[in-house]
Amino acid sequence: MTPATVSSSSAVPPEYQSRPDEDRVIPAVNPHYLNERNRRRWVDYTGPEEPGTIVVDPYARLLYHVVSPGRAMRFGIAVGKAGKGFSGNAVISRKVEYPSWTPTKNMIRNDPDLYGPLAGGLPGGLDNPLGARALYLYRNGKDTYYRIHGTMDPSSIGRATSAGCIRLFNQDIIDMFDETELGTRVKVRSREESLAMEGPVVELHTGYVVPAADAEAIAADQAAYEAGQIQDYSQVEQEQHEAAVASAEEREAQLHGTN
Repeated sequence: MTPATVSSSSAVPPEYQSRPDEDRVIPAVNPHYLNERNRRRWVDYTGPEEPGTIVVDPYARLLYHVVSPGRAMRFGIAVGKAGKGFSGNAVISRKVEYPSWTPTKNMIRNDPDLYGPLAGGLPGGLDNPLGARALYLYRNGKDTYYRIHGTMDPSSIGRATSAGCIRLFNQDIIDMFDETELGTRVKVRSREESLAMEGPVVELHTGYVVPAADAEAIAADQAAYEAGQIQDYSQVEQEQHEAAVASAEEREAQLHGTN
């Protein structure tokens, strides 16, 4: 790898620039994806969790790393269906760099076109759904199958996704991985806890969420949609799914040498 393989842009904040990672290069995050809720930032934190705790809010699509009393680093996240299937307390009992990934039986059964070709699993890499790093949550010594991980699709951050648990930009999960020790406590909020702490949110046509009280953002989104300036995210998801199916079929052919 040469220095020329790492690019930079003045439009991208330093923490989201392209960076070397062992024998790989993490691409810079497109600044279009770095809206106010997605970009990591220091915030005041009023929750009851102690410093050192990671707090996941799958409904507001935010993650907090509480670092001191009343202060936390906040991250935007993408949430898959599995991301709302668990709540309560857990601990990080496993950390993996460039984890391999295998779709679950439920994923294959629910979407055989997409996950059937990948039933044998994928090796770790930037084209792996778990991205550059993964933190594995355990409860009472047992794997919860709940993951906090990177992503191969930075455009998904801040949105709901069809599968997976909790995704962050690869730059964010790499830095969190380095700062997170085994045994770190994690709190995953329920819907009721999210409403109490964050208030209600509204999903825009773009697929992002904003506080329900943000009437200006909601009105602007609706006006842009009606003017044809944005494509409804449900249609975007369908197009992305079709592309993902084609990619999965191509990947299966490559893995089995049938290309």
